[in-house]
Amino acid sequence: MSTTAVERPAPGRAVEARRRRILGLGALLAVLVAVAAVSLAVGARALSPAEVWHGLSGAPDADRRLTEIRLIVRTVRVPRTVLAVVAGIALGIGGALIQGYTRNPIADTGLLGVNAGASFSVVTVIALFGLTSPFQYVWFAFLGAAVAGVVVFGLSSIGRGAGNPLTLALAGQGVTVFLAAMTTAIALSDLTALNALRFWNAGSVAGVGFDVIAPVSGFVAVGVVLALTTLPALNLLNLGEDVARGLGVNIALSRTVGILAITLLAGAATAACGPIAFLGLMVAHVARRLTGPDYRWLVPCAGLLGAVVLLVCDIVGRLVVRPGELDAGIVVALLGAPFFAVLVRRGKFRST
Repeated sequence: MSTTAVERPAPGRAVEARRRRILGLGALLAVLVAVAAVSLAVGARALSPAEVWHGLSGAPDADRRLTEIRLIVRTVRVPRTVLAVVAGIALGIGGALIQGYTRNPIADTGLLGVNAGASFSVVTVIALFGLTSPFQYVWFAFLGAAVAGVVVFGLSSIGRGAGNPLTLALAGQGVTVFLAAMTTAIALSDLTALNALRFWNAGSVAGVGFDVIAPVSGFVAVGVVLALTTLPALNLLNLGEDVARGLGVNIALSRTVGILAITLLAGAATAACGPIAFLGLMVAHVARRLTGPDYRWLVPCAGLLGAVVLLVCDIVGRLVVRPGELDAGIVVALLGAPFFAVLVRRGKFRST
């Protein structure tokens, strides 16, 4: 028997793997569209597909019921669906990137201190200036997230451990603990700030209009573009710094661009809907199982998975306590905690 047919040629396997990955991304995109359609129909008041279509495309109507449907769809469900997609993509991509750059499989976007920075900024400006509208304090939340990311990155870039992923994690943890303590101190001294923090810290995609979503989407778009430009270098970095340097990768520049992308993505998402724990951690691991370790495929897959998971959690939150709602961040945490426990159980904390 000839042995030439025992194994398929490597180019053939590569083409098949590429085809499977493209089909997988297409399937995820189709699932995202379907879940978004469900998001428009589900809520305290269930709507039929015909009613959703009228709400999206219909002109103002004399019929009071149809006018109410149009108001519900356009001013409530469309904005929260769009925000869930934008924030999910941002947190999914950010989670995959930070695990790659730190080579830490349990890293999350909160590792850079962006969540703590945003929370600290929110309670500070509310306590000092009495801001109450999301449009007013979202800019300060983003600024706080960005400054915290820069401080963490700066601290990890000095001293003997400069550039070490462990140094980055330790710097992030230190800044996070400090900011969390300051946030608690300010919130406990100001009732308005405490009430706002209690709502904002839950992580919700509801109650935010396009006046906030539009600029946040701009920051996310810039972050996505920066992330995509770093993926080839990120693949080489995960082979080891010596290998990457030998192949011509500017490690300092690549890490700087990557951290900037993570800060933009996580900061924008956190500023708009509050800190959502575990999302980036979960979807990055699932994406790695689906696509393998190649970040050129892993990162887009993680982004789509993040959007799907956040939308599904938001829908579940609307259904489980009807006519009330459970914030999406709480549902994600309820899903993410067992996922984290499974990772511990299976010993999946190997370097990425």
